[in-house]
Amino acid sequence: MPGKKKLEIEFQYYEIPHGEQLLAVSGKPSSWGYGENAKNRKQHFHNLLEVGYCVAGSGKICFGDKKADYSQGMITIIPQNLPHLISSGMHSMSQWEYLFFNPEDLLKEFYPENPLFVKKILESVNQRERCYAAGEKRHLTLLVRMIIEECKNKGGYSGEYVRGLLLSVLIAVARSGTKADEMQKEDRFCSDVSQISAALEYIGERYMEHIKTKTLAAACNLSETHFRRLFAEYMKMTPLEYINLVRIQKACDLMKKTRYSMEEVAARVGYPAISTFNRNFRKIIGTSPYQYKKSG
Repeated sequence: MPGKKKLEIEFQYYEIPHGEQLLAVSGKPSSWGYGENAKNRKQHFHNLLEVGYCVAGSGKICFGDKKADYSQGMITIIPQNLPHLISSGMHSMSQWEYLFFNPEDLLKEFYPENPLFVKKILESVNQRERCYAAGEKRHLTLLVRMIIEECKNKGGYSGEYVRGLLLSVLIAVARSGTKADEMQKEDRFCSDVSQISAALEYIGERYMEHIKTKTLAAACNLSETHFRRLFAEYMKMTPLEYINLVRIQKACDLMKKTRYSMEEVAARVGYPAISTFNRNFRKIIGTSPYQYKKSG
């Protein structure tokens, strides 16, 4: 009997425009709607937090092997590196609007002297995806719509205005992760990654080091075997694949923001051998680091 086909996933790197707080993408059916042939499309993940608003249409939203229905007015909050795919219903085309931003950078700007508070909010925001139907989270929906409209029709002090609204979104999302709130939604579709959150945090802080799987398992108070199974279930990749993903994301940031040589970039993100760096970069980004830097 043939084994279960491995889920194909692709990485999409998004860059926030210089001087901006976020990348806003308005929904256009021709380019951002998802057609009925979703079964032939790969799930993908991003280097930034994704906030989505369904302008029109309906269909399925997938996280790994799990699916949920969506319709007009739904709000989605998808942490970075979480595989997902939105597909329209038969004979229809959905339209979404998206906000992509880095919650850690934003929180550190607001709370530079309170790293514990920043960590607490990030843990809540990043623990899982959230899908809220129309009318379910009116305040959060209003905040998201205000940001989208401001990005389209910029007024005075637009940057500070959006910055404040984004902080409000993060706090609203963190509040929705409290036990009192979740007890009312025990049957909600979600993939709670809180069991491996300590490992994700460890990798995020020490990706440039040699990291052993048993160290990550110990950080989560799990056996190595159980940890590997949970990690693959939630992240749809192995711990090593995730470490490489984080390293290449950091490499992209360094290449965009510094003038380091390629060898120094590789070393700074944890690749002593440039050949290993080149191989993993091409596998994840789809092009060589030299071509990537040249295109930027």
